[in-house]
Amino acid sequence: MKICDATQFYSEVGGGVRRYLTEKRRYVLEHTQDEHVLLIPGPRTEVIRDGRLTTCTVQSPRISPTSRYRILFNLRQAQEFIRQEKPDIIESGDPYHLGWRMIDAAREASIPVVGFYHSHFPEAYLRTSLKYCGPWVRDAVLAYAQDYIHRLYNEFDFTLVPSAFLAGLLQSWGVMTTVPVKLGVDASIFRPGSPDPELRAAWGAGSEQEVLLYIGRLAGEKNTPVLLESFRLLEQRHPGRFVFVIVGDGGMRGEVAALRARLPRLHWTPYCADSATLARHYQSASIFIHPGVCETFGLVTLESQACACPVVGIRGTYMDALIRAGLEHWAAANTPEALADAVLRLAAAGPSAVGAAASQAVRHEYAWETVLSHLWGIYHRALEINTERRRYGALHRGFESL
Repeated sequence: MKICDATQFYSEVGGGVRRYLTEKRRYVLEHTQDEHVLLIPGPRTEVIRDGRLTTCTVQSPRISPTSRYRILFNLRQAQEFIRQEKPDIIESGDPYHLGWRMIDAAREASIPVVGFYHSHFPEAYLRTSLKYCGPWVRDAVLAYAQDYIHRLYNEFDFTLVPSAFLAGLLQSWGVMTTVPVKLGVDASIFRPGSPDPELRAAWGAGSEQEVLLYIGRLAGEKNTPVLLESFRLLEQRHPGRFVFVIVGDGGMRGEVAALRARLPRLHWTPYCADSATLARHYQSASIFIHPGVCETFGLVTLESQACACPVVGIRGTYMDALIRAGLEHWAAANTPEALADAVLRLAAAGPSAVGAAASQAVRHEYAWETVLSHLWGIYHRALEINTERRRYGALHRGFESL
């Protein structure tokens, strides 16, 4: 089987989609005889072959000078790569114009196409419209979003959704192709371990100080403003108690720099793509903070818990279902004050015990080998359905010719 993943949400310096695709390619090499094609935007148009792995990049500009993501405009070249590579199945991780073009490419080649609903993007639009325009605009945006999602994702043979609750929501919107799936964690790397003394020393963290860690993109849709203000409040309430560590980059790097001028114990690293180094970050931190409210599946929450670093965030999101210990301490409202209070509750409850309980459950339930084996089963089912569909089509055309 030759699988093609096509997405615009791919960055060489990290991100959940990149991690998912990297693990998928590792699974291809270690557990199958299949081939994998990765179709992504890049600085130039080229094809890079490495045994059974092929990477096709389409020259694409960055979304902004500071963005690590690019926007793929040359859809003709993207479709031409599909013609050249001749995959057996396409998985599209894009909900915009590239997603539509991958549907066209699959239909042209008479192969199945699967969509992955990586982000519940309507939520970001709804919050913005409510903030600036009021409820009536929000209702109009929601109606448009529902109609768009209904039209796009019903074109896929299957729509992979990393949350059973969200799959049910999409079904209520009329998307009848949803299949709940999990994402995973590399349990051989992300595991409990002793804090790295050199790393903690680099952070300036004393033996009695608690390290609050955030790993992710710095952007409004990641709820970065709430995160940063919660840091400021914690330092104001408990001067010197916490060390704040941020790993990630994005459009709000300026806000991070401004806060660093006020919080000397705030440490920022633009990115870290190495899994072993990320694991040392989790193992050396006291609490991981996940402020996001839009993610459908936060890989960092799994990685952190696997390393026995407990997670705190905001209740009522799709992250709730991933938390194996400590959810009762999470914030009840999406405000800096509520998030800061949640950190203090978890700190008082004993992060080590909460983290140990979470690690055991996550490492058992979310191993990548188990998760991707299930995904391959979905692929084979899509291929079977496509074969049946083509046979029926040929039979139907035969009857019409009689």
